[in-house]
Amino acid sequence: MATTIVPVILAGGQGTRLWPMSRAARPKQFLPLVGATSLYQRTLERVSDPARYAPAVIVTNAEYRFLVAEQAEEVGVATSAVLLEPVARNTAAAIAAAALFVADRFGRDAVIHVLASDHAVEVDDNYRWSLEVAAAAARAGRLVTFGIAPGAPETGYGYIEAGAPREGGAVEVARFVEKPDRTRAAEMLAKGGYYWNSGTFMLGVDSFLAEVGRLAPETLAAASTAVEAARADLDFIRLDVEGFSRAPNISVDYAIFEKSDRVVMVPVSYAWSDLGSWDAVWKASPRDAGGNVSRGDATLSNTTNSLVVTEKAHVAVEGLDDVAVIASEDAIYVGRLSDAQKVGPMVKALRANPQTTGLTEIHRTAYRPWGGYSSILSGDRFQVKRLFVKPGKKLSLQKHHHRAEHWIVVTGTAEVTIDGTVTMLTENQSIYLPLGCVHRLANPGKITLELIEVQTGSYLGEDDIIRIEDEFGRA
Repeated sequence: MATTIVPVILAGGQGTRLWPMSRAARPKQFLPLVGATSLYQRTLERVSDPARYAPAVIVTNAEYRFLVAEQAEEVGVATSAVLLEPVARNTAAAIAAAALFVADRFGRDAVIHVLASDHAVEVDDNYRWSLEVAAAAARAGRLVTFGIAPGAPETGYGYIEAGAPREGGAVEVARFVEKPDRTRAAEMLAKGGYYWNSGTFMLGVDSFLAEVGRLAPETLAAASTAVEAARADLDFIRLDVEGFSRAPNISVDYAIFEKSDRVVMVPVSYAWSDLGSWDAVWKASPRDAGGNVSRGDATLSNTTNSLVVTEKAHVAVEGLDDVAVIASEDAIYVGRLSDAQKVGPMVKALRANPQTTGLTEIHRTAYRPWGGYSSILSGDRFQVKRLFVKPGKKLSLQKHHHRAEHWIVVTGTAEVTIDGTVTMLTENQSIYLPLGCVHRLANPGKITLELIEVQTGSYLGEDDIIRIEDEFGRA
């Protein structure tokens, strides 16, 4: 019987180069950038074959735990566990903790397939061949990385120089190369033998943990403590904060792969992108006759080789070439598509300005395990929101110290509890929630409940919530 392969999906990143769509509260892995489902969901589906894989282990942070669970449920893919990182410590600690968990759950002879949750991958015969080659090498004690045959002199990727070929299809790694400038990238492509570093790995648990212990003992010690002292929280596993915090903040590439003598690479040629910038999204999407990609309500005239993405507003573009126009609910980015790598520095500047920090952190629409809300209008001592509650879900039993609320039902049925009294509301009905009352909103129906919430008071921040009871375990 073949050794168990356990997918380990890293889903805790907070990518900023796809701003304004991708933000800290809902980063790119949870967005449908190149199809109807999110990148994370596409990754789950890619490793959902029970003939090849055990259910996946997800590593993420606490803020994304409900997104991770909900999106897995939406595509009908079961997971083995969701491990919650208490602090960000890069990939070495995350993968070590996942490997220790898999060793305990599946045995030290298991193999883990480590994947990023935000890559676009085309599954074809070459992809399936690469998995067989990588799994065989991992079972033989090798640490396997996947190198992508480069299609252009990209500066946003690290590179791997291939060494001598090995039996079975893998090759030795001559060296890892940091992200080059365009001249150096072009030189490497012209010379040949260089591959994009995909950041995807196939690792035998026992051999990988042995290398972590030899090359990064502090990381192994911290991850071991974090896993041993982990605690269950609903359907999640919280890694111990004290133990995990002691791990060095270092990538697995620097900590292990660039130092180990066990590393091999599987060179592959399937379509792959880390979708790390808007031009990468454009390249990975079907284009019209003018080379344009558009998503949402957009009109393009005499425009070529451009990307237009809009959430709500109608965007009209006339007579331009090589532009990216990205319109979220509350921010618009316009720039040359070929300069898309410059979005990252712009986001850093926005984050450094107190007046624009919020634009890098949260969307106007915020998602919660019960549904979510969109900000519609705000002013002095008032705020208007649209709330949407999924069928069968309910908000926490709570109260506010500084605001009163009015709820008006738009669609669906609302079950409203105020100081112990339950009232049922349907379309066009409303109710008043006085300052300080203990209240709860629930959707007992079979369709999404939508309502308008009008808040009035001296302070309207989201932190003015005293949760008395919550089925999602939030404080």
